[in-house]
Amino acid sequence: MWTELKTKAASVDGRAILDLFDEARADEFAVQTQYMRFDYSKTNIDTDTRALLLALAGSANVAARRDAMFAGEKINETEGRAVLHTALRNLDGGPVHVDGEDVMPGVLDTLARMEDYAGEVRCSDITDVVNIGIGGSDLGPAMAVQALSPYHDGPRVHFVSNVDGAHIADTLRGLDAKTTLVIVASKTFTTIETMTNARTARAWMQDHGGDPGAQFAALSTNLEKTSEFGIPEARVFGFEDWVGGRYSMWGPIGLSVMLAIGPDGFRAFLRGGQEMDRHFCAAEGAENMPLMLALVGIWHRQVLGHATRAVLPYDQRLGQLPDYFQQLEMESNGKSVTMDGGAVPEESGPVVWGAPGTNGQHAFYQLIHQGTSVIPCEFMVACEGHEPELRHHHDLLVANCLAQSEALMRGRSLDEARAKIADKFEGTELERQAAHRVFAGNRPSTTLIYPKLDPFTLGQIVALYEHRVFVEGVILGINSYDQWGVELGKELATALQPIVEGEAPADDKDGSTQALVRYLHTHR
Repeated sequence: MWTELKTKAASVDGRAILDLFDEARADEFAVQTQYMRFDYSKTNIDTDTRALLLALAGSANVAARRDAMFAGEKINETEGRAVLHTALRNLDGGPVHVDGEDVMPGVLDTLARMEDYAGEVRCSDITDVVNIGIGGSDLGPAMAVQALSPYHDGPRVHFVSNVDGAHIADTLRGLDAKTTLVIVASKTFTTIETMTNARTARAWMQDHGGDPGAQFAALSTNLEKTSEFGIPEARVFGFEDWVGGRYSMWGPIGLSVMLAIGPDGFRAFLRGGQEMDRHFCAAEGAENMPLMLALVGIWHRQVLGHATRAVLPYDQRLGQLPDYFQQLEMESNGKSVTMDGGAVPEESGPVVWGAPGTNGQHAFYQLIHQGTSVIPCEFMVACEGHEPELRHHHDLLVANCLAQSEALMRGRSLDEARAKIADKFEGTELERQAAHRVFAGNRPSTTLIYPKLDPFTLGQIVALYEHRVFVEGVILGINSYDQWGVELGKELATALQPIVEGEAPADDKDGSTQALVRYLHTHR
């Protein structure tokens, strides 16, 4: 199927996307649910291409693999685990079995404990919450707390992730230790960055009149370690090994989100994710939004060879969404080995990056419009903002979003560029100046549009992209749910720490590392 797709790509190379438009294309190349619309009509995908992409998904048994995931089968084969973050948002409580045991009673019990605890904290004197975690224990909750700021009615929530002391120092500065709750988010309670920051926070609280015994909570499964740290079991919220870190925001890792927006708001977030799960399991073929989002991605990355993908939310409160999706996609599908241990036959996942509009327009859109590399763009925008008195701001925001996707597709020809400046230049100078104003166009983009960014909608967006990652991983034949690529650097860092501290020689290190260590020691 890959051969057919690449042959198709060669046959449409240079074809103008704009020429594909007729009265039906905008609706025919979009997926719309009750809650949102995904438009991929501004790509070079036509009916035949879509049929080939759907056939590719069929040959990869995406539907069967999806059903296996939801059924609790151990599709994370390298670690021998099920993949059931979806169970955390299964609010109906229908049975989900792993090794013959229904996991839902435990899931719902943990959710109820979280809600009880959140209620206590939100009614207490706590004014600030500091969530200490890294990776999946930080990026998702931090993104969601920022995204849902109009719904905050609880304590202020702060996030510390980097082991750089500046991060925790800057965060704690100005907080009152007596009214601050610290959440330590680490499944194993051994993550070195998180535990280093947690010990610093505990010392700060002790030194400034707080009570760490009463003002610390943990999101972990290691009750022995949390007890040693001084956190009682009543304030420890655990989750199973079938929940991967970057998929864990739906459970205890989302406690900071629940504290910010309340249990009802958090349940709305879960309902949004569950609604997307239902759609993903029920919708057929081209009507399935996660499937089509993934297939558009496959077309751009694996078939056409575009190495990066820009995520461009036109919503300031989604400013951290590109970073969150960066981890979700690159840690999941940045692999070179298939499930059976062979080499991935095609390129693996793209580099994912981006920034909120309209800021990005004044930073990197120059490269997107006129650079030599094609960068597929994924726009997101809400129909309505949260500030009705600033409606004109939102209208301008939406206009910019739509204009950028149109400009990427249309471009500007040399004749058009020449005509715009013919009253200012002439002769060879006109030609020279006009050349700089040409936009090649024919650059693909998609747009996800939804009524309003609320907890339910955010839940749908996150689940949509989770399932997109799943589909792409299945098609590539890789395991999207491990992350062995992070291990080597961690091992080397552990060995390097005593060398950096001057307590061990660097004799076994390469020349570059030795020179850098010498420079470090000389300049301390």
